[in-house]
Amino acid sequence: MVTTSRSARSRPWRSASALPVRETRAWQAERDTAARRVPLAQPSPAVPWGEYRPKAFAGEVVPFTVTSFREGHDRIGVQLRLFSPAGDESLHRLDSLEDGFDRWRTEVALLEQGVWRFRFESFGDDFGTWEHAASLKIAAGVDAAMMREMGARLFDRACAEKSRPVAERRTLAAAAASLRAPDVDDAAALAIVEDSAIAGFFHRRPLMSLVTIGDDLEVLVERERAGVGAWYEFFPRSEGARRLKDGTVKSGTFRTATKRLPAVAEMGFDVLYLPPIHPIGTLNRKGPNNTLQTAPGDPGSPWAIGSAAGGHDTVHPDLGSLADFRAFVRTARAAGIEIALDLALQAAPDHPWVAAHPEWFTTLPDGSIAYAENPPKKYQDIYPVNFDNDPEGIRAEVLRVVRHWIAQGVRIFRVDNPHTKPLQFWEWLIATITAEDPDVVFLAEAFTRPAPLQSLASAGFQQSYTYFTWRNTKAELEEFLSALAHDTDDYLRPNLFVNTPDILTEYLQYGGRAAYRIRAAIAATAAPSYGVYAGYELYENVARPGSEENIDNEKYEYKFRDWAGAVERGDSLAPFLTRLNEIRRAHPALRQLRNLSIHWSDDDAILVYAKHLDAALSPDGRSDTVIVVVNTDPHSVRQTMVHLDTRVWGVEPGAPFEVEDLVTGARWTWSDHNFVMLDAFTEPIHILHVKESR
Repeated sequence: MVTTSRSARSRPWRSASALPVRETRAWQAERDTAARRVPLAQPSPAVPWGEYRPKAFAGEVVPFTVTSFREGHDRIGVQLRLFSPAGDESLHRLDSLEDGFDRWRTEVALLEQGVWRFRFESFGDDFGTWEHAASLKIAAGVDAAMMREMGARLFDRACAEKSRPVAERRTLAAAAASLRAPDVDDAAALAIVEDSAIAGFFHRRPLMSLVTIGDDLEVLVERERAGVGAWYEFFPRSEGARRLKDGTVKSGTFRTATKRLPAVAEMGFDVLYLPPIHPIGTLNRKGPNNTLQTAPGDPGSPWAIGSAAGGHDTVHPDLGSLADFRAFVRTARAAGIEIALDLALQAAPDHPWVAAHPEWFTTLPDGSIAYAENPPKKYQDIYPVNFDNDPEGIRAEVLRVVRHWIAQGVRIFRVDNPHTKPLQFWEWLIATITAEDPDVVFLAEAFTRPAPLQSLASAGFQQSYTYFTWRNTKAELEEFLSALAHDTDDYLRPNLFVNTPDILTEYLQYGGRAAYRIRAAIAATAAPSYGVYAGYELYENVARPGSEENIDNEKYEYKFRDWAGAVERGDSLAPFLTRLNEIRRAHPALRQLRNLSIHWSDDDAILVYAKHLDAALSPDGRSDTVIVVVNTDPHSVRQTMVHLDTRVWGVEPGAPFEVEDLVTGARWTWSDHNFVMLDAFTEPIHILHVKESR
């Protein structure tokens, strides 16, 4: 691999296509034409939603693609010029996809956080044009002498470039002399035309004509946690809660919840998401299972924020003090866990905002304030904020609240229902906060239509919930995962939560324990960020009748779980989740989004995909390939043939290679066609590491 003057250790990028940095002089087109001499179009990365920057995370391998062509049959080249946030310049040669659509592509791992600038440059590839013509004509005995002289003149031009290494110029001078030698025959001339070393010289330092320089573009690279993470969600009030003799419950606190942190860390989760930790309203408080009947001691929904005890900048008194929260954050950080805090911009009827700023809400003709609805669900305990009545006042207050929690050590916010708030508001808030602290991450809980979901991601949200929980069949998952990796990857980063307090799909309700294993494995391997809501490892699968929610939903009551006992009895999915997170950390290919490739099986329930990372793009300098084969039917035993395009990881079709099942430790010799049997009741998934090719 050719590098710039910076060492491989210090440069802010990794690439297999790097060239020595050289300045180029653009061809000047006539002012009365929009078309450039060697046109450049459809550059990527790009965002289709408004004037937003595409984005990546530090260490992400980003495909750079563009359309370019020229008239006739002369060859062209395309290169990418990159400028890191610190000003490092690098040059990368694109390869033709040879797909009939004139698309060109290269991949670069962007390591430095901040705004990168890039542009595409196209040019007439004078050596490539001669090489193609000479290989045909000399072999056919047509214009052979002319082809030899044209090649010799190209080599003369190259030798005149003082930036070329001396040894390279000597080789080219000798080749030029050989082409002009009176006794040179066609075979000797063809050997020079087909010399791979000479072709390599011109690949690294092409002879250019008609150079066309594209527009300057940008891509925002955010910190790694913006794109990579294993999330775990729990309610602090349930961790350490206990029943009293009178039948009421004493809430868990931040201090008791701290005792759960080692188990979360041992499972390998690196982000802990907390539902709202603020005081909960008493007016219209919800009882168990979202009923309007409450009993003394019912805690209410944490999303019904605010009471006489305070609002969004206050800790619920049952959980402890603000100092206790800061201590909880510090303890989590010491265990390798970041705290993600819920940001829910809504209010209980007795939130201080309601009395101080009634204009922030919607008043109905009868004088009452409108409560939240998501038909058929009704949330009488929550007032939505109306962002149109006093937008400046609301902006100032939300900015104050977010800054307050950042000051307490929070750098990640999971945003509740962002699609019910104006897009402009989020664009402003995220831009304002990240300008002050680029490490802050916002996750959009945008269970909504594709257009608002994608526009929120474009406007700044670093991560997004997706439709993953409702994509369960092989066909659904193939389409869904491929779109995440290749259609929306420049701006939408998925976080594949397997369940939430509000989402217990029929697949989990009726799929048994196999369904829980299948969904966790797909989420953990198909995307670099995924999440699990507490109770998943205990196979909690009983729904409230007629709903997708858990019965006795933790949103409205305390939960008592025997975590340690379940593990001791062998009745917990925690060991499997631990193994999944170990696999994710050991395999850099699984910490990428855009490298997913769909493969094939003869069975309509066997999903096959792979993730590959080239050695030149990998942090440890070694290639990494993981193949995932899943039985998506949790009720069956399936046996079928699996068909792989092994060229994705550099193995010729038909060649054998060794694989190791990272879950069971089994090893097999595979090729591009393989028999598999997956029993949903014992082991419904293979997670295979490609060990080596023979």
